[in-house]
Amino acid sequence: MIRKIKVFIISSIIICQSINASGFILKSYDLKGQLSINQVLNGFGCKGNNISPQLSWQHIPKGTKSFAITMYDKNAPTGSGWWHWIVVNIDNKINYIKKGASNTNSMPTNSIQSKNDFGKNSFDGVCPPVDDGYHEYITTIYAIDIDKLPITNKTQPAMAGFIINSYTISKSSIVTYYKR
Repeated sequence: MIRKIKVFIISSIIICQSINASGFILKSYDLKGQLSINQVLNGFGCKGNNISPQLSWQHIPKGTKSFAITMYDKNAPTGSGWWHWIVVNIDNKINYIKKGASNTNSMPTNSIQSKNDFGKNSFDGVCPPVDDGYHEYITTIYAIDIDKLPITNKTQPAMAGFIINSYTISKSSIVTYYKR
């Protein structure tokens, strides 16, 4: 009897680990711990390449009708962080974004790049203040439960974040760092 209980417990642990291992996952060849010069803004005193990162995701949650992507700096000295990139209404059959897609008009058909905190409808790279320490950049993919979010290219970043979170089934993030 004790042996059967042990086998049951071990089997349950293995099954739970397998379920957790197949959760919604965001991956990137470009986002690796520290951001590279490619994701740094070319402006505001920074001399980067301002290239949006390659992203891919897998294990899409059931009920997903579209996706949204954000890149957010929670350490920006604004009192409310800084939105570098907001993309919504990515079709649920898409599971990747190419490197540089934001600034080369290669975004998925019908997706919308909403306004970021630079006031632009694109990816705009990182450029923290000099000597402000490491900033933490959170790039997130959201599985959304409706086809089209009520967000336009004029929606303010904080409102877009609120709307995205209101319709999120699941999300996955990559955290990266950068300082000047």
